[in-house]
Amino acid sequence: MGVPYNRLVARIDLDRIAHNYAMLRRFGDNPAPVVKADAYGHGLFPVAKTLALAGAKTLCVGSVEEASALCGAYGGRVVALLGPLDMADARAVVDDDLVPMVYRFDQLDMLAEAAREGGAPVRLALKFDTGMGRLGFRPADAPALVGRLRGDPRLQLEIVASHLATADEPDNAAYVARQAGVFKDICAVFAAAGFVFERTLGNSAAMLAHEECRLDMQRPGIALYGANPFAGTALADVGKELLPAMAVSTIIAHVHDLAAGESVSYGCTFTADAPMRVAIAVAGYADCYSRSLSRRAEMVVRGRRARVLGRVCMQLTAIDVTDIPDVVPGDAAWLLGGDGPSPVTPEELAAWWGTITYEVFCLLGLNRREYAGG
Repeated sequence: MGVPYNRLVARIDLDRIAHNYAMLRRFGDNPAPVVKADAYGHGLFPVAKTLALAGAKTLCVGSVEEASALCGAYGGRVVALLGPLDMADARAVVDDDLVPMVYRFDQLDMLAEAAREGGAPVRLALKFDTGMGRLGFRPADAPALVGRLRGDPRLQLEIVASHLATADEPDNAAYVARQAGVFKDICAVFAAAGFVFERTLGNSAAMLAHEECRLDMQRPGIALYGANPFAGTALADVGKELLPAMAVSTIIAHVHDLAAGESVSYGCTFTADAPMRVAIAVAGYADCYSRSLSRRAEMVVRGRRARVLGRVCMQLTAIDVTDIPDVVPGDAAWLLGGDGPSPVTPEELAAWWGTITYEVFCLLGLNRREYAGG
């Protein structure tokens, strides 16, 4: 690990994650929280512990390696959404009793070989592409998969899954219904063949707004961390109780006056049209605070909003504190969240950034983290 070089701190409120999980349980009685990518930047192990205490019986991660790391610290079922990518992954699935998502026939071959070597069966989650166009067997593969599983008792079907492409877009509800219909037909093939399994289709948005997609198990992700998948839409109220669990702060290094006609930062892209007061926050694109936030974003200082001036630099960003009294070096500047009546929300920061809340959390969560609650 390199030498620490910044002053950013991502502060994670685990009680808010527990709150969000409890809120989501009102929309589905068997959530399997998605904690992939280090729990969307919130920290895999602290978040997993919080969710386990809240009652989560299954957790979903990305890679098999992440699943193996988690299974030693979590007593419930662990699903690896990427499945085995090589034989080392397949052997880890057997050794650690993981449940891999499988979406290629050769993955079944790898797992069967690993099961034969390890002397233990493999619990499977079969993933189907019902319209996402990313990972998954085709619906037409279902009969062949029935035959493959019937022919090898080491491969035990536990879950049938798919993933929705437009669940968070109210205007695309028809596409959600179409995917749900395809998925229902796929599951019917396995049920008719005598298999007993769990069906999982619903993500955060589907849990909140698409009852037909909740089924036997739900896979909430972004909502767990307090971002509303329907923010800015007609369905925004369904996620109004979600609480952001991440807040990110840095310190102010310098405060100075800027005279009318003077510029700040690279390229002189901002020039003061009147005398003003400027603070320099120790945050920049090296800290995953994107250069695309230049002249768009705001921070919170002493409970009030301060707009970003000029270009975001590698480790420094200028902000306008003209109307914020008594700002001094060492004060906190909040990039996300903050004190006072108007914290920076994940949705706001994502909009300024030109991205989505998922990326905001994953990138800012790469900084040093501190925890409260749990």
